[in-house]
Amino acid sequence: MSQHPSLRFDSVGVKHRNVLKRFERVKKLQEGGKWNDRESIYNLPKVKSLKIKVKKVKEAKEGAEGATAPAAGATAAPAKGTAKK
Repeated sequence: MSQHPSLRFDSVGVKHRNVLKRFERVKKLQEGGKWNDRESIYNLPKVKSLKIKVKKVKEAKEGAEGATAPAAGATAAPAKGTAKK
């Protein structure tokens, strides 16, 4: 029997989670300098968890060269339908 896809562990990338565990929230507060060791671990302040998206960059040079290439190719070779028999 195969394993359901939702139960598999994906080691390639970590999925974004909105809800953090208590120790993760304390760790984020420590990184931000908002955590005091004397504070209680209960009633912790809310911590924002942002998902970062990476945009793909398209090169404009390739698009410009591709637009001029068909025009040059059309003058070099005649179309199939225009040749006389």
